[in-house]
Formats: sequence, structure tokens, C-alpha cells
Amino acid sequence: MSHATDTSEKGLETLIVEAMTGTKADPAQTDMGKEATVPYGSTGWILGHSQDYNREYAVDLVQLTAFIKDTQPELAEALDLGNSSPTRQKFLFRLQGEIAKRGIIDVLRNGIKHGPHNIELFYGTPTPGNKKAEERYSLNRFSVTRQLRYSRDETKLALDLALLINGLPIATFELKNSLTKQTVEDAVEQYKRDRDPKELLFQFGRCMVHFAVDDHEVKFCTHLNGKSSWFLPFNQGYNDGAGNPPNPDGIQTDYLWKRILTPKGLTNILENYAQIVEYKNEKTGKKEKAVQIFPRYHQLDVVRKLLAHAEQHGVDNRYLIQHSAGSGKSNSIAWLAHQLIGLKKNDKEIFDSIIVITDRRVLDKQIRDTIKQFAQVSSTVGHAEDSGDLRKFIENGKKIIISTVQKFPFILDEIGTDHRGRKFAIIIDEAHSSQGGNTAAAMNEALSDPEDTINDILEKRMKARKMLSNASYFAFTATPKNKTLELFGEPYQQGRQTKFRPFHSYTMKQAIQEGFILDVLSYYTPINSYYKLIKTIEGDPEFDTKRAKKKLRKYVESHDYAIQLKAEIMVDHFHEQVIALNKIGGQARTMVVTDGVERAIQYYHAIRNYLNERKSPYKAIVAFSGEREYGGVKITEATLNEFPSNKIEQRIKEDPYRFLICADKFQTGYDEPLLHTMYVDKTLSDIKAVQTLSRLNRAHPQKHDVFVLDFMNDTDTIQDAFSDYYRTTILSDETDPNKLHDLKSDLDSYQVYAPEDIEQLVELYLSGSDREKLDPILDSCVVTYREDLDEDGQVDFKSKAKAFNRTYGFLASILPYTDAGWEKLSIFLNFLVPKLPAPVEEDLSKGILEAIDMDSYRVEKQAVVKIQLPDSNAEKEPVPTSGGGFKPEPELDRLSNIIRNFNDQFGNVSWNDGDRVHRLITEEIPKKVATDVAYQNAKQNSDKQNARIEHDKALARVMTSLLKDDTQLFKQFSDNESFRRWLTDTIFEMTYK
Repeated sequence: MSHATDTSEKGLETLIVEAMTGTKADPAQTDMGKEATVPYGSTGWILGHSQDYNREYAVDLVQLTAFIKDTQPELAEALDLGNSSPTRQKFLFRLQGEIAKRGIIDVLRNGIKHGPHNIELFYGTPTPGNKKAEERYSLNRFSVTRQLRYSRDETKLALDLALLINGLPIATFELKNSLTKQTVEDAVEQYKRDRDPKELLFQFGRCMVHFAVDDHEVKFCTHLNGKSSWFLPFNQGYNDGAGNPPNPDGIQTDYLWKRILTPKGLTNILENYAQIVEYKNEKTGKKEKAVQIFPRYHQLDVVRKLLAHAEQHGVDNRYLIQHSAGSGKSNSIAWLAHQLIGLKKNDKEIFDSIIVITDRRVLDKQIRDTIKQFAQVSSTVGHAEDSGDLRKFIENGKKIIISTVQKFPFILDEIGTDHRGRKFAIIIDEAHSSQGGNTAAAMNEALSDPEDTINDILEKRMKARKMLSNASYFAFTATPKNKTLELFGEPYQQGRQTKFRPFHSYTMKQAIQEGFILDVLSYYTPINSYYKLIKTIEGDPEFDTKRAKKKLRKYVESHDYAIQLKAEIMVDHFHEQVIALNKIGGQARTMVVTDGVERAIQYYHAIRNYLNERKSPYKAIVAFSGEREYGGVKITEATLNEFPSNKIEQRIKEDPYRFLICADKFQTGYDEPLLHTMYVDKTLSDIKAVQTLSRLNRAHPQKHDVFVLDFMNDTDTIQDAFSDYYRTTILSDETDPNKLHDLKSDLDSYQVYAPEDIEQLVELYLSGSDREKLDPILDSCVVTYREDLDEDGQVDFKSKAKAFNRTYGFLASILPYTDAGWEKLSIFLNFLVPKLPAPVEEDLSKGILEAIDMDSYRVEKQAVVKIQLPDSNAEKEPVPTSGGGFKPEPELDRLSNIIRNFNDQFGNVSWNDGDRVHRLITEEIPKKVATDVAYQNAKQNSDKQNARIEHDKALARVMTSLLKDDTQLFKQFSDNESFRRWLTDTIFEMTYK
């Protein structure tokens, strides 16, 4: 009798457990846990059982007891592990406390001390030929438990799978199956919503990793923290992008349990990759936070492949690792450096020393943190500052030597002469230093490119046939130049041509699709396109009053390219479009890219002065190398900024600093997630364009878009520059705001949702309601979509919904304001689209994530809606800053808001000509009052109170002049006390500044 395929998540669970244990996984059996045998055909796991798990101490007592009895029998007796006695209780209490304090990684690596006892809890990888160590390693018990009931209080709650080593949990799994219309995103949601981080099993450091898995994708998290849990992809990548390749032999994600989580593979991760790193506050020296690290798939893959190749082929090789920004290169380099130390061939160490060439301080810290887990840092790592250092370190047996690009040629000379007999691994970090030091030499070097420097040095040696044969080179770069590819890449033939490719790559396209960096190109906008878009938006007819728009018109239409005007456009745009919309939770910074030191200084003065004029709370920082004469005075960046150069990176993160104005600095290698907007006034092309614009791409939990306003370049040049790395559509050239009207009416006509569904969901979402309150609204829409639309209708609806979100998302990020109806529909569709079942022919393996963590958007959306739907008190609150208690002057009330206010209060008056009254109130009266000489004098020479007195007199004069043509308005002003008070307050607010 044939059985139907089990496509549920239970089916996936069974499949995984059977592959890992080689047994038909029947959770009801209870005696198998005591068997240490591992059946043939498995990957080496024992089947554990939920009832053996002690929820009080988060251990599987059966497995722990069996391991200690097998390996340390005298301890099993001393700890009375066979009985539920106070002695055993004390041991379990101690074990639990040590894991809470040190984390499971350290406890497994180093065991625990308990009274007089040293207790080993895990035996590591045996060295080849060490029989005793091999025997011990084979006694480790790797067990997998289904439906683990983990909670002391909610005893019915169960996890799909848990992995344990010697009874101690190290990983958990939530499984979903896309055939039942649930995906990895639902598993992530389950961890965030249903798995309480206060439960013992889910506390920080208790497990090494938590996996969300479906049949297409894997995600992982090292620190469960409710809604703030950060899940990262653990996918192999497909077609240079996200997701996983089709698997001819089974499920797309089976690499996870068949290759990665074998006992041997997991041991390797535990011993060499997983770690907890503590971060200290630089100012106070106090521990600020601890982060648990587990390698991403491509990090594990590249380090393992490099080690395997070096082990097989020995020294005298060159490797190019092309890993995009956001790939975690620093950790990959640290893990590689640490493991190259012990690499052996025929029982002999392959490399005597590992030399790391880098200009990044952060890499230095990461190497030290990694080494600290395994050895004494001081005896393992050294810094070669002077030429004699290298010799000294090598003689003293230091295994890892860190130096800078500037010292690279001297190091090569020494290795090639004094240390010919030794073998070296040279790891080159071609991530570019973001700032030069203070010496003249360092300043000149800051302007040269480290990648060029290294390439030139090596090229000269090759020409002189001096390429060292006692060294292997490992070059890590995000954007290799052709020369770098030729020097370090693998040659291959294409027709008659010899081409070069990297040894390993993690592409920009994959990093973007996986959400590690943002797609800068999709928000790239030349100034002319920006202006064209703004002109086509139909919305507030009085929109011209926005400061930025008036200036933009002057810039584009009168070809007035003065720095002052450009500076004002930038500052206004930043306040109205970035700060007002609460980008990055109100923490957004901006970079102004200029084409030289002189320009940067001019911009600095123009922006600083205009910020003061606007009474903005924000300040600018200028960055350039060397000393310049300006206005007859010698200046440096430090004299202008009034703090030392080496503090720039720190200061720009702190208020009141928001503008970083650069001349050839900070345009490569500078990683600042708070950078949101870039204003470009410099010709860019090729790799320089990619490196410069990529400064914006660093991810941040509250960063959902970026913006580039370019005064100099066009989309074709920029698109060409990026095309070697990834292709994407530059939306600013192709977006017609009117398309949104068409898309919205097409979507509305399907009647999948009703207008009240949108209103209700948006209201709940913006008021902070939990997901479960939103789901019923969305679920009823999904039912309509499934039952009322045929397949063509479903395909059309879903693709139009995505098109609407893409187009609106772009427009909303660049336009000063859009349509409130669009904004609400966009919020609604962002929730609905991920829930819509895929029509049959839609390819599930694309791996491009559509689901958006809408929780993190909430603050930003509240700001947008507040601007689009101003309430009666429409004065925007100033953004608080920690740089002193000054408040920016509130921007003029939006005209549409004044009119709304007016209509709310006085709409019941049957005006003869409502439009004329609106125009008088918003334009003509304020203009006339503002030009009244007595009022102008009072504003300039007196306080607010006296200015108000003169204002009221001026307004009375203006109103009297309207008596003849606008009798009705004059009559309301004279006779209606509340109208007079409202108008007087409104006009004063508009004209007094």
C-alpha cells in the first residue's frame, strides 16, 4: 500500500531526523537515548527524547549522564548522576550557572570546575594519529530531539527540533514547509513572537544558534530577543544572488543537516568560528554589550576552501577573495589567520608566520578577539611598526604579525632576504583606509589607493622576477580592479583569451538581496530627474512654498550653479526629506562629496552659515588632508572643525553633527550605517563611482532606504560603473508618479480588500498594535484573493501590488510629500503581499526576500503619515539633540494644513468664493503684512512681543484695504472674534521669523 508524501512541517522534521540519525524517527520510543550506537547511513547523530530533557536546568540528563559515565566514570559516581539527590542537584546548578555566565561555547571548549572536580563536557578534534584522542572524540554524544518541550511554565510549548552535544543544547530549529503555504519567514515570526527570550533555553549564550528552516531557505539568529531578534540568511547563494540552487537529490536546504551540521562540521564551527565578543565603551572603558557570533554560510565556505587548498598545495599560491561590503570580511580574515597557524602537510606546519596587511583598526580588534578564544594574544599577535619588528617577532615565535600597506614593501624585502628559509601566508585586506594620519607622508598616502599601492609593489617584483616563492598571498577585496584580478585571480581560457576569476566570491547582488547592504543604485537620482519628478507630482497646489522646490526651480531653470544655492538645496532637502521623515529613527547623517579641498572648504562655510540662518540644531564637519590657505589664512580640517582629525569618525555619530563634507576622504573603506543621504558635486566614474556611492550601503535595523542627489553625473555613467558588480534598475529615470494612480485603480478594481480594511489595518499598525490584531484583516483578504480570482487574476494582482510598492517606495523616499492614500495602501500591501499564496508558476526558489519587518518601519511611517495628514496643531516637534538644548524654529505650517484648519473652523460660513479666500489667507495677506515697514523694523530691532503689536496693526491695515473687494472676509474679521484671533495667530506665525 503506497502512502501519500507527507508535505507538512512534521514531514520535513521526520526527513531531517532520519537523515541525521539513520533511524525511523519515532518520538514515542524511549529507550534509544541510552544506546550509543550510530546506525549506518546517518550523519552520526543519536535520537534523543523530549522526556529526558530537564527543563529546570536545560539539559538532557540521559545523554549527559551517559557521556560522563563513558568518559569520566569516577566523576559520574562522585556527582551521583544516577540519582535525583542533592549532590546531583548542586552539580546541575553549578553547570547551569557557568553556562549562564560564560556561554555554551566556552563551557564545551573548556569544561567546568565544581568543588575539587574538573569536569570535561566535550572532547575536541583529535590530532591525526593520536589514538587516545580519537577514542575520546568518538565518545561525544551528538543527539537530536524532536518536539522538545522546553518551558517550565507553559508545559505544552514545544520546539520542532533541538541539537545537543553531551546533553547540552547548542541549536534549535523551527521548521516550515512552503507546500503548506508557510515559509522561513513564518518560522522567523514564530521565534520572535512565540519564543520567550526569558525562557532558560533561549537566554543569551545558552545555545550557539537558532535556525529557521523551510525547504528553500535557512535563516539563523544567535540572540533571541523578541521582536528585535536579528535573523541572517544561511543560504548557499544562487546565480550570484540570494537563495539556494535547485538540488537534484532532494530538498534545497538539505546541505544544512547533511554537510554543515555533521558532528565533525559542528565540532569545527565550535572550535574555530563560534565566539562571544564583548564590546567596551571607548570613553568609559565599561563593557557595553556582548555579541555571540556564528559564521554565515559564505564565511564558513571561503575559509574552509582556502584551508583545504593551502593544505593540499602548500606555499607559493595566490588567492583572490571577492567579497562584497556587508560580507563580514573582517571575521573571515580573522578566522583564516587563526587557522592558517596550525595548518599541516605531512606532519609539518605549512606556514611559519601569518602576516596581515591592513589599514583598518577594526580588523586588528577582530583578530585579537578571535585569537583570545584560543591562545594568549600577547604571545601570538604582534604589530610590525618598524623594520626591525618583523625580525624580532619572527624570532620570538609570534605567529600573526599585523602591519600596514605603507610597510608592505619593507616586509617583502625582509621576507625575501633575511627569512628565505621560512614560509609565510600574507593576507591582504584591500578594504581601504578611510583616513590618513597626521604626518605629511600619511596625508599623501591617504590620497593614494591602497589597492593600487599593493598592485604596483607586486607588479614591480614580478617584472624583476622577484615574486616570493616562500609566501602565499590571500587578497580580500570587494571591488577588484583588472590588475588585481590578474595578479591574484585564477586564470581560465575563454576562446583564445585568458581571463581571470576570483577563487571565491560573495557578490554585491547577493549581499543586497540578503539585506546585508542596501541597493544604493535604486535610489540614485540626478538633480534634473529629481526636479522632473517633483514637477509631475500632483498634490498640494501651493507646493511651491516649500523652500527646496523654489530653489530647485532656480537651480535647474536658470542654470545658477552657485555653491551657496547648491548648499541650501542640500540643507533644505536634508531637513524636509530626511529629518522630517524620521529616517534611521531620526539618526540619519549625510555626506557631501566635493571635487577638491577648495570646494570642500567653500561648502563647509556655505552649509554652516545656512544651518545657522535656518536656526537648525545641526552642524557640519569638513574632511580633507593637509594644510590649505583660504581667505589669506592657513587652515586644516582640525582648525575648522575645532577638534583633532582622528576624532571625525566618532564625532559624526554624535549630535549635533549631521553633515560630513569630504574632499577625497572617507570615500573608500568608511563604514557608517547612519549615513543615509549623499549629495554629489564631483565627477565620478568606474570603480570610484562604485566605492563612493557604496558608502551609503551599510545596513542598520532602522534603515530602509538611502538617497543620492547628484549635481554632476548622469544615470548612464553610474549604471555602467556598477554593471561589473551587479545590475539593477535606476528608478529615477523610469518612474512616472502617474503610474501609481493607474496601479491603484487596477488593484482596487479586484476588490481583494475594501477601503475600510486599509483604514483599519493602518490605524492598528500605526498605533503600535501587535501582529495578531492585523492578521484577521489580512487573512480575510487572502481568502478573497484565493477564491474569487482565477490564476491570471492572482498573477496580475500580486505583480501589480509589488510594482505599486516598488514605485511608491522609491517616490516616497525622494519626494517632499506624496498622497496619503498611496501611503496607506503601501503599508497595507507590505503586509498583504508576503501572505498571498504563490500562483503555481511563480518560481519559489528565487530567494529574493519580499517580507519586510514592518515593526522596524513603524516609527518612520508614523512620521510620514504625520506629515501627510497634519493634525490641527501642525507645528512639527523639533528633533531633540544631545548637543545643547536649542530647538529649531518650526517650519512654516504647510499651506494645505492652514487651509484644513480654516475649513475645520470656518467651513460652515458660506463663502462666496472659497478658493479666493484660501488664496488671500495663504498668499496675499501674509505677503502684504510681511512687507509692512513698521512691522519689519519691529522684527529686526525689537522683541517678539513688540513685533506682535506692530503685526496686529499691520494686519488691521491690510484687512481694511480689502474692504471694497472682499467685504465678506473683512466683515468676518471685524465681527467674528474667533476668526479674527485665528487669522491673526496664523499670519503672525507665517510672517515672524
